[in-house]
Amino acid sequence: MGLSFLNQVVLGNSIKNYLLFLGIILFGIILKRVFSKFISKLIFTLFKGFAKQVRADKFVELLIGPIQFLIMVIVLYLAVNQLNYPLNEVVFKRTINKSVYTITIIEILDKVFLFMIIYSTFRILLRVIDFVSHVFEYKASLTDSKTDDQLVPFLRELSKIVTIIFGVFFVMGAVFNLNVATIIAGLGIGGLAIALAAQDTLQNLLGSFTIFADKPFIVGDFVHVAGYDAVVEKVGFRSTTVRTIDKTLVIIPNKKMIDSPLENLTLRNLRRVKFNVGVLYGTSEKTIRAITQQIKAYIDEHHETSMDALVAFDAFGDSSLDIQVLYYIEIVDYAIYMGIKEEINFKIMEIVLNNGADFAFPSRTLYHEFGDKGVKISKD
Repeated sequence: MGLSFLNQVVLGNSIKNYLLFLGIILFGIILKRVFSKFISKLIFTLFKGFAKQVRADKFVELLIGPIQFLIMVIVLYLAVNQLNYPLNEVVFKRTINKSVYTITIIEILDKVFLFMIIYSTFRILLRVIDFVSHVFEYKASLTDSKTDDQLVPFLRELSKIVTIIFGVFFVMGAVFNLNVATIIAGLGIGGLAIALAAQDTLQNLLGSFTIFADKPFIVGDFVHVAGYDAVVEKVGFRSTTVRTIDKTLVIIPNKKMIDSPLENLTLRNLRRVKFNVGVLYGTSEKTIRAITQQIKAYIDEHHETSMDALVAFDAFGDSSLDIQVLYYIEIVDYAIYMGIKEEINFKIMEIVLNNGADFAFPSRTLYHEFGDKGVKISKD
């Protein structure tokens, strides 16, 4: 009785086939996470010696999603193959040279499932590239050189692009039965047109190789380029990412990074500071000489400045006697530089005031004539 019930046909399929279809899907849904974790840890054993410092959890975290997707694709393929109707129905029929060509639903599904399996496999490969890059980034962080910190993200992007291109050609050959060799040969003919259409992209790509070859800067350098003072955070395949002093993230094409004048402020050994100190007219020569000498002595003795400070009475300004101050700070970090500059500025204020002088400010003297009554003088 039970066996005859399972053999009953409903909509072209037996009840047994429907139960197998549902059972396989439920089995896959329930155990996909367990299987994906097991497969991820199994694959991790291939990288265990290479990634000793990295926990397996990071690898499992990257691969569990794509492997679950691959498992469900395989489960659905096995489940669908338990059904007969309407999978064997013809959806396309054509006669060419007395030969009849037909395409059934199951043949279309086979192509779809094959595409999904290839897609998920290459997705897993891309995640493996991410993991290998993660390991190299960790190893690069342990070295003093920043060149490897800059190189790892670039190689990761390059590896991904090569993998994606290979995957596209593989799909063309395996799923659509196209002659990949012919397609590649055709690309050689159309390569000039593609190169012209993607001229900017190619220039940026060549720019990235130029950056790695010439090394005008590395990740972490403070540069002035394209009107920005910023720290280099990443050199990519097409562009360079920098963060400005205002903490704004700016993306600059690599072509511009090599074509525009670029100042690597990290490589300079000194920062120049130049400004004028204006004191009131009426300040005596003796006082000005004392101020200039004391300012110069303090700057020269400061442990973060060079020994070639220049402090001199420079000019007769519109409202002040101008003393020019010029010196160099040996620390190039911007925050530390500003702190030292502030410290010296406060000391200059103290020196000026201790010598009985005062700072000038813009002022005007107006003369008003009143005929026989004389002249009235007012100051502003």
